[in-house]
Amino acid sequence: MKYQFTADADSKSYDAFVSTHPLSTLLQSYKWSNIKQNWGSVHTAVLDEQGNMAGAALMLIKRLPGGFSMCYIPRGPIMDYHNQELVKFYMDELKKEAKKHKALFIKMDPPVHLNDYASADYNQNWYPEAKEVISNLEKAGCIHQGYTVMIEESIQPRFQSVVYDQENFDDTLPKHTKRLIKDADKRNVQIIHGHKELLDDFSRLVQLTEERKGVALRNRDYFELLLDTYGEDAVIFLAVCDVHQLLKDAKAKMTQLEAEKAATPENAKKKLRRIEDQINSTAKSVKEFQEMADQGIEEGQNAIAGILSVNYGKTCEMLYAGMDERFKQFMPQYKEYVENFKWAFEKGCTMASMGGVEGTLDDGLTKFKDNFAPTINEFIGEFDIPVNKILYAPAKAAYNKMKERING
Repeated sequence: MKYQFTADADSKSYDAFVSTHPLSTLLQSYKWSNIKQNWGSVHTAVLDEQGNMAGAALMLIKRLPGGFSMCYIPRGPIMDYHNQELVKFYMDELKKEAKKHKALFIKMDPPVHLNDYASADYNQNWYPEAKEVISNLEKAGCIHQGYTVMIEESIQPRFQSVVYDQENFDDTLPKHTKRLIKDADKRNVQIIHGHKELLDDFSRLVQLTEERKGVALRNRDYFELLLDTYGEDAVIFLAVCDVHQLLKDAKAKMTQLEAEKAATPENAKKKLRRIEDQINSTAKSVKEFQEMADQGIEEGQNAIAGILSVNYGKTCEMLYAGMDERFKQFMPQYKEYVENFKWAFEKGCTMASMGGVEGTLDDGLTKFKDNFAPTINEFIGEFDIPVNKILYAPAKAAYNKMKERING
């Protein structure tokens, strides 16, 4: 037989293959099964005649009532989808493996791009090779679930916003983003990064974001699990600032300006106008910082925004972010996102994903991410592999109802 299948792939050879593959993704890393603790898992692989890995897939297993299960391959499998023989072999073997776990069906979303474009340049000039992949999967018995648009319609977003590494990265940023970063600099926003020592501050910022948006993200234990699992490849970025020091500095500057104004002759009208402008600007700063200090903000450096990211292979996934809304005018997220990109590129990543966006590309999340001149990756979408042909249809209907209930 040309190919051999295993459901017990060695972690070292598995990651060596997945992390260097053109379709590499964090969600198919060997350790991702540690993160999905409420799922079972098998690490599958296909070996060629020489014993080299030709395909790999982390298949997660969700237990269902009645002793049944469903399987899910997030952003996978990882393989050459243009090799029809390989695709057919792998899908057949995955189906056999899923039967052992009494799965009703397998759901997967291959990391194959249907199209790539700037957010403002949406088009449907789909790649011919992507259409070939869809055809190959359908020939292998996979059922395409269509070209969904909204994030809630699929497990993984079909559209994601990505920044690619390139020379003189700072120069590629839009002018307004550079201006917003200068606004952060004027307020002496500093960016720090680290690991578990920043976990409490980061978790607090995410909780604030959850409360503000009325959504449920993740808790401290989950973030700690990510950091423990991926070690030095996981990082927390925090934007920090000291409002009370800013207030002291602004008051000191005001005293200095008023003294300079008093010492300036009345006939030096141009200089007096300049000083008066500076006084008015500084007065606004004093008012802003005083109001914030009066809100009970503690003295010293305060964490005002944060990101948790994980590097895997040549990719960086910016998984979670949070911000203290009281510091919105400090524009901390713009500065910290750029620092996160640079960290990823310095580690050898070729791209950093800011995560999913709505396919309409007109929502607030998309518009925020557009500040970094990203590329939109549009994926080919989800596929189902029916395992229990009799129960697949009712199981699929139940799955869709459950999804509607959760999203509703």
